Amino acid sequence: MLSFSISKIAEIIGGTVEGGDPASPIHTLCKIEDGHEGGLTFLANPKYTPYIYETKATAVIVNQDFVAEHPVPATLIRVANSYEAFARLLAFYNEYTTPKPGISDLAFIAPDAKIGKDVYIGAFSVIDAGAQIGDGCKIYPQCYVGNQVEMKENCLIYPGVKIYPHTRIGKGCILQAGAVIGADGFGFAPNNGSYEKIPQIGNVILEDNVEIGANTCVDKATMGSTIIREGVKLDNLIQIGHNVVVGKNTVMASQAGVAGSTKIGENCMFGGQVGVAGHSTIANGVTLAAQTGVPGSIRKENAVLIGAPPLDPAVFRRSCVHFKNLDAIVERLAQVEKELAELKSGR
Repeated sequence: MLSFSISKIAEIIGGTVEGGDPASPIHTLCKIEDGHEGGLTFLANPKYTPYIYETKATAVIVNQDFVAEHPVPATLIRVANSYEAFARLLAFYNEYTTPKPGISDLAFIAPDAKIGKDVYIGAFSVIDAGAQIGDGCKIYPQCYVGNQVEMKENCLIYPGVKIYPHTRIGKGCILQAGAVIGADGFGFAPNNGSYEKIPQIGNVILEDNVEIGANTCVDKATMGSTIIREGVKLDNLIQIGHNVVVGKNTVMASQAGVAGSTKIGENCMFGGQVGVAGHSTIANGVTLAAQTGVPGSIRKENAVLIGAPPLDPAVFRRSCVHFKNLDAIVERLAQVEKELAELKSGR
């Protein structure tokens, strides 16, 4: 549990203390509306200003230019940018509470595995033959790191992650609990009424600063590599198929699915449950709203699309107005066709 004085926290984030007792202890971080004794919170969004006059938090981080209209019960820590300061404090808290370097006696490390400096490996984790773990990595309990895996510095691997053999992981990557990196791609060939498995002999490459969400799966390539480029962030419960390439700094929300051999550009944004068909190409900067279904390539950069098949959002909204009236429109059209037929027949 965090336990620092208000004055120490102000020192960490470069702030100044105003009011209250600078020696008061802080034990937890909290939201301003749910403040409690021993808690530290922040005020950045003006719509939350009323809470500062009633919060029970012990201290609040505020901007230098904050002017109180009523008495504030909490101690204030004034900084140049309260949101940025609180984010730095969250990072400090996260680092403070993560396990310290050391290898559990209950972990298995293959004799020829190479373990860097200041590494943490938790109980019941397995580091297989020929694996290389970079300096400062943290591997929580019950993880599997397969043979010949290469993991560079300062990666964070949460419990239950499975990393298949020959995977390459760059610096500063985060793999959330239950992620599976390098399982077989979905490759089967029809054979006399059944399906014959196609061996998947490629691997997965995660470049630097990639984050993979909980229970997300990135399949290895049939041949070559499935590649997740630098800075990509994948949410929980995402499926990335074999031989997919996801471009730099692209982000995807939960339950998105990308079929095999698709190439996704840089700086794309996919909402939840987006589905992309195989062998497609998605241009740089494309934004796909939640539940968008993409049956083929999108070659226009920075396109914003929604629906299945994907449409411009303005077109989609106008179409929705007609969708709900479709039955009535069909009835009216049938009546018009009937009347037109009667006119043509001379009745």
